[in-house]
Amino acid sequence: MKTDSLVRLLAGTVVLIGTALSWLVSPWWLLLPAFVGANLIQSVFTGFCPPTLLLAKMGWVDETGVIHWGGIRKQPEARP
Repeated sequence: MKTDSLVRLLAGTVVLIGTALSWLVSPWWLLLPAFVGANLIQSVFTGFCPPTLLLAKMGWVDETGVIHWGGIRKQPEARP
């Protein structure tokens, strides 16, 4: 899975959860989807996206932007 797909999946999930909570619990939960939307907009202009940054710091994203759950496995070096 690429990081772009993960970000869209996370954003959509949080928006749906926030909308459901606003219907079931309190209208104040609409601040959650609003925050997600604002974060998506700012990430377009700044390139800063917290989930992508976290995955990269954990070493789960390779140079092509593909996520390797649990980390990138290094190939053993060939012995002469």
